[in-house]
Amino acid sequence: MNLNNSVFDAKRGHRLRTKIEGRVVYLFVGICAFITLVVTFAIIWNLVQQSIGFFTQVSIIEFFTEKRWSPILIPKSFGIAPLVAGTFLVTVISSFVAVPIGLAVAIFSAEYAPDTVRKILRPILEVLAGIPTVVYGYFALTFVTPLLKIIFPEMIIFNALSAGLVMGIMIIPFVSSLTEDALIAVPNSLRQASYALGATRFETSIKVVVPAALSGIVAAFVLGLSRAIGETMLVTIAAGATPKLTFNPIESIQTMTAYIVQLALGEAANGSIEYQSIYAVAILLFVMTFSMNTLGHWIVKRWRNVY
Repeated sequence: MNLNNSVFDAKRGHRLRTKIEGRVVYLFVGICAFITLVVTFAIIWNLVQQSIGFFTQVSIIEFFTEKRWSPILIPKSFGIAPLVAGTFLVTVISSFVAVPIGLAVAIFSAEYAPDTVRKILRPILEVLAGIPTVVYGYFALTFVTPLLKIIFPEMIIFNALSAGLVMGIMIIPFVSSLTEDALIAVPNSLRQASYALGATRFETSIKVVVPAALSGIVAAFVLGLSRAIGETMLVTIAAGATPKLTFNPIESIQTMTAYIVQLALGEAANGSIEYQSIYAVAILLFVMTFSMNTLGHWIVKRWRNVY
């Protein structure tokens, strides 16, 4: 009888501890989520508050339709088009590097590579992801640009092409990692059915596995490009600081993030329209990256195949 009571008390004590631990973990996770929301809304409020002063002096129509960006030099002009064009030019160039190579690396790692090779390949990609972006910037400036000047002699040292190519290399680990996760999530039954019908491994990978994981792959591409849009130090160092409305990749351009860095170094007085323009550019950048991240999640939710 005493033994049964001891066992019952032990089980009751274990359930009580488990219940308390669960509540503590629940409370901790809830506090972390709440802090994340508070910080996010605080950032949004700060951007909106500071940018209101800018848009009281510069109309939104001028901001989006004017083709010249010169907030410091006279005559001043606040057309965001050159910064947006420079940002998208570098992003498009990087996509031509990151998307095909990232997809190829993911297919090889998920469908072809044995476990020993996969264990070596993933750490190498993680090393690429861990390199500081300022290092990528100087790599583009001092190594990639001199090589490109052999092909394009008229290219200047600061240009969008080298920045975009190196940015593509930088986001390959991001794209390949997310794409590989999407490919691995495809059940093996689809692969075995394809093999049973006489398909080769290549045909199975391209015609069965990739279409089955298409929503995750597209989301990986979108999130990778949103990462490229928000990149700062690489484009600040390698792409230059010339806000020019051009789509010529061998010319110097300026991205939205590079402009924020340039003016945040102390060239603009606090409260001036030049200073407030930083927040106007930042809130537009926030909307762009947030929209792309939302698009990526919507694609996963809309076309996700649940097996």
